[in-house]
Amino acid sequence: MPPSLLQRVQTARAGRGLLLELDLTEELPDRVPTDPVARLQARRRTPLRTVVERLTRAATDDRVRGLVAKVGGPRVDLARAQELAEAVRAFRRTGKPAVAHAETFGELTGGTPSYLLAAAFDEVWLQPSGDVGLTGVAAEAVFLRGALDRLGVEPQFGQRHEYKNAVDSLQRRELSPAHREALTGVVQSAFAQVVEGVAAGRGLPVETVRELVDRAPLLAEEARDAGLVDHVGYRDQAYAAARARIPEEVDLLLVGRYAPRPPGGAAAALVRRVTPGTRRRAVALVTATGTITQGRSVRPLLGQPTAGSDTVAAALRAAGRDEQVAAVVLRVDSGGGSYVASDTIWREVLRLREGGTPVVVSMGRYAASGGYFIAAPADAIVALPGTLTGSIGVFAGKAVTARLLDRLGVAVEGVAEGAQARMFAPSQPFTASERARLEGWLDRVYADFVDRVAQGRRLSHDEVHEVARGRVWTGADARERGLVDELGGLGAALALARRRAGLPDDAGVRVLPPTSPLAQLRPPRNTEDPAAAGAAGTGLEALAARLAGAAGAGGVLAVPEWRLR
Repeated sequence: MPPSLLQRVQTARAGRGLLLELDLTEELPDRVPTDPVARLQARRRTPLRTVVERLTRAATDDRVRGLVAKVGGPRVDLARAQELAEAVRAFRRTGKPAVAHAETFGELTGGTPSYLLAAAFDEVWLQPSGDVGLTGVAAEAVFLRGALDRLGVEPQFGQRHEYKNAVDSLQRRELSPAHREALTGVVQSAFAQVVEGVAAGRGLPVETVRELVDRAPLLAEEARDAGLVDHVGYRDQAYAAARARIPEEVDLLLVGRYAPRPPGGAAAALVRRVTPGTRRRAVALVTATGTITQGRSVRPLLGQPTAGSDTVAAALRAAGRDEQVAAVVLRVDSGGGSYVASDTIWREVLRLREGGTPVVVSMGRYAASGGYFIAAPADAIVALPGTLTGSIGVFAGKAVTARLLDRLGVAVEGVAEGAQARMFAPSQPFTASERARLEGWLDRVYADFVDRVAQGRRLSHDEVHEVARGRVWTGADARERGLVDELGGLGAALALARRRAGLPDDAGVRVLPPTSPLAQLRPPRNTEDPAAAGAAGTGLEALAARLAGAAGAGGVLAVPEWRLR
């Protein structure tokens, strides 16, 4: 849609129009890291929230004429591809062109999620040497029991219930019937989402897309002839084509450098800054990314981040005490972790809701097991169709190394006071009494988990148990079963939170804990202070926590870290 005369006059006053540019081949973090080293590492990557927010604002900004993006990277998973695709489609609905260019969608690898993202653009270019690896969806599980037997290590774990397969990799040599059923359900759901998404984006029949998947990977020319890409060409040709669709000269600008116009214009923003009492109410955004642990959140130099209960709970308390926070969005991207840490966060979510502050959960790639536990008390849950969620179950136990130590000539002896003092010592198996205590603990935690979900989702205990038992669902399937309210990304969750709080559509977002260097340096006044949530642990602390969890019964509310591909 060409710009109107009024738009051209406004652009002439403000300078040349803009062609926004995005690199979607790099993983976009959920938020700006709090510790200085991680901030330095992520300095070139714009957070996902910022990308979604700026595309939303750019859609109605008369300075912005279009969007061009590099796609096709291997680091995009299904849920993240769906979230970004949703933002691109919203941008396109205003009539502005969105052009995607890829070097390849998988070079001798699958490229299904990255191609699904590309299909959201109205024009797709592919480099002549590239392929379209739209090969479908698969999930694999690795079983280590045979190797452990050879080493002399005996896994002794209990789980609730048959679908809680996080420890199957240690205890079994193959898929159990329940494990196979769960994996099959997730893969089939995800595959249907991919096929339907590609068909809708490219204007192809679903049956045709299914046939193309079975033929893939496709060469560039084959993909063009099949209607999966529009043009075979290089980056410079794609960018020239994007510029040609705009009837005027434009400046190329990265989305990370784009500054949306404030609501009401610059003059209104200036009035708000200098006039007392005009600070607008906002939505607070709190993130829980990575394994849920006790203590502070950590983003180590190596390995995955953790969602520390101290950090997340302090951020939720700070949001509840801030009179300018009208609603909270809790962004969960976690496969779970500690039951106790999850319970700590659960309590703060419940307190917010009981205090009258609406809480909306936005689920990312994972929001399962402990990740679902902390989401359960929210007013509403928004998940992506490809989110892995549910896994309402528990496991615990230990790996007994007695035979391994004997083979190595290592002897372990000890003394203890208390019948169960060495219960979790890896050097000896559980006694009958210890096993009975473990099984009782598993029963208690599972019953408590189901009750929390039933309370939060307004379901009966039996209804939750039927969809629980440790089973993982996609977001789309979870919605059909009452575990999720709406399908959508972070943008949809923010919009829902604004509506529930009676805020305008352009109400701002306040990130907690604060990420500015000054806020990180300021010592907290108390544990209600937002600065208390900003204190980050070290990579060594994260490593110690992981080792402690691996050695004992840690990670009891967790889902396996497998990906759809």
